[in-house]
Amino acid sequence: MTYSDASLDALRRTGDELADATVAELFARGEVGTFNTLMRYVSTAGAPLPDGLPDVAREYLEATRTPPSWVDWAEMEKARLFFIDNNVHISTALSFASMPACYVVPHVAKLLSASHGLKYPSKRMAETGQFTVHLMQPDAFEAGSRFIPAAQKVRLLHASIRHLTRENHWDTATLGTPICQEDMIGGQMFFSLLVLDSLHRLGIHMSTEGAEAYYYAWRVVGAMLGVDQDVVPRTLDEARRFLDLYMVRHMGPSEEGAHLTKQLIDLYEEVVPGTFFDPIVSALIRHLIGDTCADWLQVPRTSWDTVVKAVPHLLGVLETIEDRSPLGAWALDRLGHLTTVLELSSLTRGRVMHYAIPETLKKDYGITGVVPRPHRWTPPTSTV
Repeated sequence: MTYSDASLDALRRTGDELADATVAELFARGEVGTFNTLMRYVSTAGAPLPDGLPDVAREYLEATRTPPSWVDWAEMEKARLFFIDNNVHISTALSFASMPACYVVPHVAKLLSASHGLKYPSKRMAETGQFTVHLMQPDAFEAGSRFIPAAQKVRLLHASIRHLTRENHWDTATLGTPICQEDMIGGQMFFSLLVLDSLHRLGIHMSTEGAEAYYYAWRVVGAMLGVDQDVVPRTLDEARRFLDLYMVRHMGPSEEGAHLTKQLIDLYEEVVPGTFFDPIVSALIRHLIGDTCADWLQVPRTSWDTVVKAVPHLLGVLETIEDRSPLGAWALDRLGHLTTVLELSSLTRGRVMHYAIPETLKKDYGITGVVPRPHRWTPPTSTV
């Protein structure tokens, strides 16, 4: 698939027809509050929809309650095993690379800062972490799972932000349709390819098969979030071409990006006990996104910037233990799982995130044995 400025310009003008129509009807009838209240009781797939749910919402939920027919379930299982093996590293990449990457796109940072629900970084990070954990469960697409309802709600959340910003003097001519197809694909790249890039930068051993499966899983996610699959990169090489072009088109400094990054750093400094390790948060962000982007986001330079570069060596030692010792592999996987759960519980404060539709914006805007390593995955070469 070939991407150009012209093809991406077309994607900037396109939203999500189904979700947009659903949200517009909910707002027109004053039924957003009713929807949010009733949908708090619908958090698992296959649960009966409550009485009183607006008809347009019921129709949307029925139409989006199953995954795409083209899903390769063997590939999804590979992705789940990849996540189990790398969960703590993936969490690190999501927190300290994917989110800052969002902030280095000025119009995305502006949009994130405009919503009451996204004003608080703990909520945004909790929603993202919980969503990823739901996705990587073995029963993610079966009755009783939490992933499908979460995806349905997030899709409507995106549509509601499009709806509200259009009514609050959003400069569509300059900034494009809010949460347009180009930005949704860009976000999909941030949470897939950029995570793989970050794991590579941290020195994490990944097989090509595992990396491709992880990327595939996020293609499935994109489809369930309303991303047009006819224009989504199918391979990691195509993903590289798209992401390079997207970032060259849009990345840069902004007041909102710097503010959101400061909130993110402050949040994780609160999560980490004591103050001695506080600078590692800024150092990790700078290591993963690079000095130019870090400077744009006003990430402070610290004495830990050099120390963090030793992280790949430490992780290499741990991976050697994992490869040569089944017991060691089990222990490290359990440790990774517990670390992820602890981080997520700190962010959610024990609550379930419900992904409600915002009704207003900020006033300013309107496994055994020693298994030989497979071929190691290396990132696709930059096209820029």
